[in-house]
Amino acid sequence: MKKILVLNGPNLNLLGTREPAQYGATTLPEVEATCRDAGRRLGYEVECFQSNHEGALIDKIHEYGRLWKEGQALGCVLNAGAYTHTSVALHDAIKGVDGLPVIECHISNVHAREAFRHHSYISPAAAGIVVGFGVAGYVIAIEGLVRTRDKDNAALK
Repeated sequence: MKKILVLNGPNLNLLGTREPAQYGATTLPEVEATCRDAGRRLGYEVECFQSNHEGALIDKIHEYGRLWKEGQALGCVLNAGAYTHTSVALHDAIKGVDGLPVIECHISNVHAREAFRHHSYISPAAAGIVVGFGVAGYVIAIEGLVRTRDKDNAALK
């Protein structure tokens, strides 16, 4: 069974308690369970990983780049959190794995927030972007990844 990586960056471990008016009351473990359920429904194994450390996120992208080249992974849903707006290194990691489809995902509409959140270093390297749908955006991103990257998937035809 092919794998999909759901990768979360800094402070997303605080979902459910951090600024619930902005991010909602759903916790990261609840988001991860929802993502795994969506993956199962679509015929994929979903691995969830969160880190507050940029290097750990880069290592996971590299790992999935190898799995993708071996035909064992379909792609990655990435909510890089604040690294979206600061990390050239994450951009370079995505470009460096040469082909791994990455869907950039944000819970809030970053374009309706502070000006510094309007720029993404991830977007130019991403296959697609989902913003502003709350935690439902993760499932939208997973479904989009399957619809656009797995032409043989009968679950969505």
